[in-house]
Amino acid sequence: MELPTALMPLWQAVHARLSGGLPVSRVTVGPLDLAQRTALADLLGSARLPGEHVQISLAKLDEVLLESTGQDSRALVTQLVGPIGDRAGDRREASARRAELWDWLAGHPVVSAQPVLPDWVTGIRRGGLVGGSVARTWEELEKVLEVLSRLPAAGQPLPKFADDVLGDTHALDEGKRCANLVLKALVAIYDVSPPVDAPERRALWERAGIADDQLSSTVLAAGLRTRGGVVSGILELCADAGLAAPLTLQQLRATTALTSAPPEVWVFENPSVLAVALDRFGERCPPLVCTSGWPSSAGILLLNRLSAAGSALYYHGDFDGEGLRIAANVVARTGAVPWRMSSDDYLAAVADGPPVGRVTAVPWDPQLAGHLTDAGRTVPEERLAMALLDEIVQRTTK
Repeated sequence: MELPTALMPLWQAVHARLSGGLPVSRVTVGPLDLAQRTALADLLGSARLPGEHVQISLAKLDEVLLESTGQDSRALVTQLVGPIGDRAGDRREASARRAELWDWLAGHPVVSAQPVLPDWVTGIRRGGLVGGSVARTWEELEKVLEVLSRLPAAGQPLPKFADDVLGDTHALDEGKRCANLVLKALVAIYDVSPPVDAPERRALWERAGIADDQLSSTVLAAGLRTRGGVVSGILELCADAGLAAPLTLQQLRATTALTSAPPEVWVFENPSVLAVALDRFGERCPPLVCTSGWPSSAGILLLNRLSAAGSALYYHGDFDGEGLRIAANVVARTGAVPWRMSSDDYLAAVADGPPVGRVTAVPWDPQLAGHLTDAGRTVPEERLAMALLDEIVQRTTK
């Protein structure tokens, strides 16, 4: 049987409904002109013309078509209109791919290592996909996470850093999506207000070790004796004299590797702890490093040099909101082990003190953030200095 072209609106309507991917029992077609209504009445064997809009039972249509053409409606519209899709299946697949993307991002080591970055992930999800594409979003986020994994940088200018990490000197230019997402992550990590102009953006990059001045970026060490490069001579002279050694980024970059280092190095947040240690031990001071708050590019570089030379790093800092974020940053960037920074340590020491500020999750002790929030009081590192130094002595004299 040759089917009239006037029936094309019917085939298109059936094709559209079947392509929805859901069960179909009836199909609505219209508006139909007189010729189309007549052709439809002839097909269905109806004595009356249908209206401009008509609902047709798919089972009835299949019955008519099988009798007249030997094909059901699915086979016929595939032949006349084209392959039948599955929009519901496509939506399910797209939803699954989006879920896979967000699960990957939330579980990425760079995110899980920093307790404040899950909120950053939530913001990215709220912003939606790049161009509506999971693949493009995934590609962009891989770049962002690679950048974050390399921060703080070792004092490189931004174009040089971008070229080394992403192979494009302009990849982190102002206004680029990758740069914007990295800066939002840094805002979360450092708990600062979002930058509102170019100078504030530059300041945030500098805080992350981009374009640090190689002389002003420093780190303090005491009792640290190493071998290899110019810093070893400086460290040994200061250690023998019972003095702190301020190392510049320039000196550390001139030392490409350490050939030997102490088996254990204790890392503190506050310079006052090093001062107490030097007063107590002098030239017998155990190997200590101080980040002086958020670690500089010099601090991260020294700790990574020590780790590469075989030193186990043990970190301690303030028990407050920022102190825990600093600790998480050092742990994530250097592989240091949190030392005497558990819930038990905090609860044993908490007393009157300043408010703890904004507290975020703690990767190494899920209960610690809750204890700080409940108690609401800071335990400054200086309060524990003598007890910490006593433990170091016990461990190094066994």
